[in-house]
Amino acid sequence: MRGLEDMKNRQQVSILDTTLRDGEQTQGVSFSPAEKLNIAKALLEQLRVDRIEVASARVSEGEKEAVANIVRWADRVGLADRVEVLGFVDYKRSVDWIADAGGRVINLLAKGSRKHCKRQLNKSLPQHVGDIKRTVNYAHKRDIAVNLYLEDWSNGFRDDPDYVYDLVGRLQDAGIGHFMLPDTLGILTPEEVFASVSDMVTRFPGLEFDFHPHNDYGLGTANALAGVRAGASTIHCTINCLGERAGNASLSEVAVNLKDRMGLEISIDESHLLSLSEMVENFSGKRLAENTPIVGADVFTQTSGIHADGDKKGGLYQTALSPERFSRKRSYALGKMSGKASLQKNLERLDISLSDDNLERVLQRVVELGDSKKSITFEDLPFIIAEVLESRGYDYIEIINCSITSGLDLQSTTSIRVRIHGQEELSAGIGNGGFDAFMNAISKILKKYGIHLPRLIDFEVRIPKGGKTDALTEATVTWESPTGAFKTRGVHSNQVFAAINATIRMLNLQIHKQRGGMPGNPATLTASL
Repeated sequence: MRGLEDMKNRQQVSILDTTLRDGEQTQGVSFSPAEKLNIAKALLEQLRVDRIEVASARVSEGEKEAVANIVRWADRVGLADRVEVLGFVDYKRSVDWIADAGGRVINLLAKGSRKHCKRQLNKSLPQHVGDIKRTVNYAHKRDIAVNLYLEDWSNGFRDDPDYVYDLVGRLQDAGIGHFMLPDTLGILTPEEVFASVSDMVTRFPGLEFDFHPHNDYGLGTANALAGVRAGASTIHCTINCLGERAGNASLSEVAVNLKDRMGLEISIDESHLLSLSEMVENFSGKRLAENTPIVGADVFTQTSGIHADGDKKGGLYQTALSPERFSRKRSYALGKMSGKASLQKNLERLDISLSDDNLERVLQRVVELGDSKKSITFEDLPFIIAEVLESRGYDYIEIINCSITSGLDLQSTTSIRVRIHGQEELSAGIGNGGFDAFMNAISKILKKYGIHLPRLIDFEVRIPKGGKTDALTEATVTWESPTGAFKTRGVHSNQVFAAINATIRMLNLQIHKQRGGMPGNPATLTASL
């Protein structure tokens, strides 16, 4: 078919971004004029999309201000003809609104199905065409270029293709730049898109057709590719799949697939996809899933230790979809699924090398923490390494279970079960906070065995820089001993349990020293990497 042949011969497809118009129809999303201007600048200058649709005419004065700001800027940098505004078949009203804002292009919304024409407008096709031509002629008199949306074209073509043929046939010589074919309700499959767009391209060989997919069935990207294969010269997308209902086709997904799957040249600068996504995410308040293709937080993170090992031995789990294309880096998650290769990849980033024995100990601790925490971040790793290397692995005292209850304006209570010298002991305590309650409980057990707690002289809690609320917590406790102060460290996602871990480590060190197994002051003990 002609559309497929044209696609093979054509090396470039244009991208129209409609984040600022159709994307703003997302429930709860309303961009301010300043936000719209910043997004428009980034789309045209950084991401380098070919065209942007920025508003609907006659919505509000704020919308008019936003259009005026964008057009003034675009005019200064020679891009004003790439800024488009949706308008209506209302003769002068939309055209005047756009012209007053400085706009150069109107995307006229016509009825692409007989049902819409008859039931919404209560008009015949000839009447509707007459209204369209009247509006188009007026726009041309005001030096405004015209493109034409065939609203609900997908249903219109499916239900009554002759109506669509007649509509386009009557308007093909009206001075319309692009005929825009929207799958308004996202009902088409890729096969249906290819067949229907091919039909339009073949039937009207002298016209330029855009395809405007929606994502109601999750087929937005697949349908965009089918539209291009059929001969559409421009695809409409939004950043982060914004749009009414399930949204529009994702610009990042469409752009990458056009390049990788179809070998086509596009204008998009891939290195700015992430920054645009983050900007729109912040301004819209609509958060992305972490596994969103291309721009999600986790999409270049390998979790499986097997995958990390394969990458280390020859990039066995890497594809053309490399993070470097998008100014990103590949990372290797730490957690219960981690293997040595995952850990070593992260150690390389820290410029740290460990002995085989210490590598095993750190990996074991990472896996243990992964069982109690959804993930271990790269920033958590130095805390874990320091804790492990300072630990000698003594287990004279071991916590089996610990429960702490705290309340506002109430004392905290704790109940613990510990194993000491092979015997299990139960104890409870009350205190000013969870850690104080634990100390009172453990003191009762230690007293039975003639073990005295040293005086606590300093207590420090830290989380990694940029840490989140679920970040690992490092508690460093300074204790007083006859030979001088010394510190122990504990790591846990809960800061109270991090302090408890530091305390248990201190007790094991003290008991080991008292039994003659550790000469000297624990403070002098250091472990080398």
